[in-house]
Amino acid sequence: MGSIEIPTGNGKSPSFDSAEAALESNTSKRRRSSVLPLEVGTRVMCRWRDSKYHPVKVIERRKVPGADYEYYVHYTEFNRRLDEWVKLDQLDLDSVEAVVDEKVEEKGASGLKMTRHQKRKIDETHVEGHEELDAASLREHEEFTKVKNIATIELGRYEIETWYFSPFPPEYNDCLRLYFCEFCLNFMKRKEQLQRHMRKCDLKHPPGDEIYRSGTLSMFEVDGKKNKVYGQNLCYLAKLFLDHKTLYYDVDLFLFYVLCECDDRGCHMVGYFSKEKHSEESYNLACILTLPPYQRKGYGKFLIAFSYELSKKEGKVGTPERPLSDLGLLSYRGYWTRVLLDILKKHKGNISIKELSDMTAIKAEDILTTLQSLELIQYRKGQHVICADPKVLDRHLKAAGRGGLEVDVSKLIWTPYKEQS
Repeated sequence: MGSIEIPTGNGKSPSFDSAEAALESNTSKRRRSSVLPLEVGTRVMCRWRDSKYHPVKVIERRKVPGADYEYYVHYTEFNRRLDEWVKLDQLDLDSVEAVVDEKVEEKGASGLKMTRHQKRKIDETHVEGHEELDAASLREHEEFTKVKNIATIELGRYEIETWYFSPFPPEYNDCLRLYFCEFCLNFMKRKEQLQRHMRKCDLKHPPGDEIYRSGTLSMFEVDGKKNKVYGQNLCYLAKLFLDHKTLYYDVDLFLFYVLCECDDRGCHMVGYFSKEKHSEESYNLACILTLPPYQRKGYGKFLIAFSYELSKKEGKVGTPERPLSDLGLLSYRGYWTRVLLDILKKHKGNISIKELSDMTAIKAEDILTTLQSLELIQYRKGQHVICADPKVLDRHLKAAGRGGLEVDVSKLIWTPYKEQS
């Protein structure tokens, strides 16, 4: 008696299923061979660290010995700091989109395509009323810095994933990891080199004058002219975590204020800000960075507050150098909001923007844009009038969040640079 093939639940025989699977496999292989290697500019779905697929754009590719290409991708939903090299098995090749000629796809005023990220950066700046990189400069910047050159660094007891490209000297081009001395900031290619260096390095804190000590927190002022190598190394390090900032090789013109947590092993860098020794634009801060392991602990707010305390000591109003990063803008808006609302809440009677500026060392323009964004100011009879309803102030203060660590001004021992001999 002949055997009878039992149909499966969908009415297809097993042999039909296997034939269909083989056909799909062949189709997939043909598609795979037709799209590989992926061209720069290709858009595809990529499996991220959350195990979900997200849209990416291929920024660069490199051949891996004995294997397929690896691809450097930008996650179009996320900030550039999350760009990374991925392996082929992380990409869904069925989602590959053809490479689009971006110059034709969308032209800005300069005839260059702007990504959503670029548009957001420029839009933010227009809101603030400050000049940002134009589309051509921004495109040139992103082309030059598109691939992260150093993947991780070791600094003190932390291993830190980097965010952005930093123009280290050419001899470090082949290094994915760098080892930093946490005190002098010299950097090396190998762990053994760092260990040998640490046995000889005499520093246990940044080179410079300690101008503030409160509990375990310490602030050191480092003169870029007196400590040129340290200043340059700090800039190389900072650029790994700052995107749209110029790297200053001429550090002679800058002072660096390095915040440290101190223990019996030494003073360990938490973050820093820099400022020009003489700024015609009233800039009281050029760059600011809190290192990733110390973020979300109030140190960024502390650094901003500290820069304004120095301005008060100088008898000047100050403002941060533009353009501000996205995180920098958020931090400053939060700081300005908290400081101004605290004063308005306690103050009885009328108060002018000039008086607020004199009290806080915040530039009048920054006060004006902050109060306008909070809808706390009106223009009446040719002048700005502050409307400070207590309930509205409380609501805005609550939205602004915590103020971070307080600067104890009584612990600040500092002489402005112009008065130093």
